[in-house]
Amino acid sequence: MNNFFDINYKSINKYGEELCGDKVESINNDDGCIVVMSDGLGSGVKANILATMTTKIAATMLNNGATIDETIETILNTLPECKVRKLAYSTFTIIKIDKNNNAYIIEYDNPPYFYYSNNRSISVDRVERYIGSKKIYESNIKLQLGDSLCVVSDGAIHAGIGEMLNLGWAWDEINDYLNNLIEINNSSSMINGNFIGVCNNLYNNKPGDDTTILTIKLREPKYVDVFVGPPSDRAMDSYLAEIMKEPNNGKIICGGTTALIAERELGKSLVVDMDSITPDTPPIAYMEGFDLVTEGVLTLGKTLENIKKYNANSYENAVDINNYNGSALLTRLLTEHSTNINFYVGKAVNPAHQNPHFPVGFNIKQKIIHDLVKELRKAGKEVTVKYL
Repeated sequence: MNNFFDINYKSINKYGEELCGDKVESINNDDGCIVVMSDGLGSGVKANILATMTTKIAATMLNNGATIDETIETILNTLPECKVRKLAYSTFTIIKIDKNNNAYIIEYDNPPYFYYSNNRSISVDRVERYIGSKKIYESNIKLQLGDSLCVVSDGAIHAGIGEMLNLGWAWDEINDYLNNLIEINNSSSMINGNFIGVCNNLYNNKPGDDTTILTIKLREPKYVDVFVGPPSDRAMDSYLAEIMKEPNNGKIICGGTTALIAERELGKSLVVDMDSITPDTPPIAYMEGFDLVTEGVLTLGKTLENIKKYNANSYENAVDINNYNGSALLTRLLTEHSTNINFYVGKAVNPAHQNPHFPVGFNIKQKIIHDLVKELRKAGKEVTVKYL
């Protein structure tokens, strides 16, 4: 696909509950992506189980070729109905986007989704129809680069009731606020973190309902090459330098020896910035043609901690936007500015990075890279790793 689907969601639990009654499931395949958000009736364990069942059934069946009618009938026949309120135990919004960026959206009892294009809120024509006795709404959108779809659970609409707002946060007010967020934030995670933080504030830090926002942003792919450590054979230094010459990708060096190889092979000058040093992060350096040059293992380890925070279901930012150090800059480049990340990892072993408890050939640096790749993929990034 020529474009990248930046998919992210964030939630806060109802006050006093350990589990969230909202659930999001997404699947990327060769045809595009399938994303489902469900809100289980009530809160706690029961709501969580039912919302999880709904998202799993919908995503799995649609991914395996079932029709939307078959999928919804299965969901409605599997989940019980509340005998008192005569409501389904789980509401849902299903979004299918094909490789040509055609979005098909199905809504059942969730608040209407929000659609933004060219920094404007766009009204969508929805078609009402019934599957069995249940009324759903269908709509189709041809997404363009930069467009965003946002889905919120009703906990967002109710935010502030009995606390900061008498009648909650109206759909139109949320629409205006999200439109402003999308204008100034590049990534879905930043949009969602800001939004869910406001919801928590409106609830005075004691949410009266599970609250979730899902954002899908159609972005232009941003490729970044990350060079970590020297190759196992010095004869490959020139090969590494050739990869570094790729003109279209962002470029990051992590490791002093790797930076010296680039300096030598590319004829560049390396300048260390001592103003960027912190108690737990060595200083960064500058080199023409590279977006960032950092120390290796310590900076990567701190960055891994940051990205774990980024992936945590939290409205707090992984790093302070005002922080100026290697791990903060690297975290922002990998999470906010890139979509496709290529790691080139040298296999030369630094004795200082060897842990006697790891198998031979598997050192601390490789363990950090392994975990970092896992966390970046969890964050929705496309990641490749090549060892040299």
